[in-house]
Amino acid sequence: MNTNTVSPVVDLVQRARVAQQILNGYSQEQVDLLVQSVAWAILEPNHNRELAELAVRDTGLGNAEDKFKKNHRKTLGLVRDLRRAKTVGLISHNPTTGISEYARPVGVVAAITPSTNPGATPINKILNALKCRNAVIVAPSPKGQSTCARLIEFVHHQLDRVGAPRHLVQCLPAPVTKEATQELMRMADLVVATGSQANIRAAYSSGTPAFGVGAGNVAVIIDEFADLQSAAQKVTVSKTFDNATSCSSENGVVLIASIYQDAIAALENSGGVLLDAEDKKRLEGFMFANGKLTSAFTAQSAPSIAEKAQLKHPNAKYARFFMVAETGFGPSAPFSGEKLSPVLTVWKATDFNDAKQIVQGIYSFQGAGHSVGLHTASSGNMMDERASQLAQELPVSRVIVNQAHAIATGGSFDNGLPFSLSMGCGTWGRNNFSENMSYKHYLNISRVVRVIPEEVPTVDDLLQEYFQRFPH
Repeated sequence: MNTNTVSPVVDLVQRARVAQQILNGYSQEQVDLLVQSVAWAILEPNHNRELAELAVRDTGLGNAEDKFKKNHRKTLGLVRDLRRAKTVGLISHNPTTGISEYARPVGVVAAITPSTNPGATPINKILNALKCRNAVIVAPSPKGQSTCARLIEFVHHQLDRVGAPRHLVQCLPAPVTKEATQELMRMADLVVATGSQANIRAAYSSGTPAFGVGAGNVAVIIDEFADLQSAAQKVTVSKTFDNATSCSSENGVVLIASIYQDAIAALENSGGVLLDAEDKKRLEGFMFANGKLTSAFTAQSAPSIAEKAQLKHPNAKYARFFMVAETGFGPSAPFSGEKLSPVLTVWKATDFNDAKQIVQGIYSFQGAGHSVGLHTASSGNMMDERASQLAQELPVSRVIVNQAHAIATGGSFDNGLPFSLSMGCGTWGRNNFSENMSYKHYLNISRVVRVIPEEVPTVDDLLQEYFQRFPH
């Protein structure tokens, strides 16, 4: 037995380090051309179509048409964001403080990616890494490895076209094992992890600096001032897109009592089917076998779920999504958790304050730190006041107002969030950041610090408000 055999992961990392040293010498112009070239690996329509179909075939999650749209839109938005960003050399100078900041790469990035987005998430992490002059090695989920491997083939072709080293972008080979992923995380300079909470915990415990994301379980409030038809249409678009693979897809809606029946009617007109108590019980028995969410329903279509759960509602096989009424939250109310399927839980609140309390309860069970949605008046003081309350009172990193949540949370062309497939959830979600993961998280910053005129305050200046109230 040869005890000197180098593991495949060691070989990948060694090659990545050599390639990264070459990229480290690139100018901003060269980096930007590289990013544009690699983006074309998935923006090219035939490549995108192949990747979308391969993803659905091998993971069994979502649908190819929506994955095609997601691959295109998320990558297009990211490239727009990156085009504006400076990531080489001097990136800021403050003459008042005398501090200049210089962008520096982190080195080799380990990118942990989920089966739900086996094309969109890897290319997002690849482009962010390259923009900051890093090499990147993707650790896909086992089901998503084939899609990732094909994506890397397209990426390598684009790297060849601009004369960049192929080993800037690599992927763990099949079969992807937990051991190989853990070894990669230990050897890398930075881990950026998206996926299950088990993967996030492994990233945080790897001994390597890591950015991970929190669990989703988005709740949306529809209040008495909302345009109900517009709100229902947006919820439907979001809830059904790619069969609800996104962690930003609505898992529940909280309806103010005065508009409850009208809101239900609007959701039904958009393709929702409200299940009765018996069908709810049938669905719960299949979805939550042994009290835990079963993967058999993950990212499946509503008609498929109806067939598997043997639902009796006459319109079940025509539904775009299902609704189940709930009053509680927690383990005894499993529908109050994340479902990753076109199943929407509905709560009735007496008023807006009660709605906030319901959402607080939901997030005390699951989803703290992620985001909350609000459908309300289209403008004015009431909209601003209610959004402000949610931002200050609930454990959320984002308040999405009058938008299709899964489309908006990861950045959209009609809002100001960075395009991303990885949402930081702050300390509420056991994360060390609370914004959308972007290129800024793939950078080191070196600072030049100069002497400036000295200005030493007095104690009386700094504590004057205190001394005015409590003389010393």
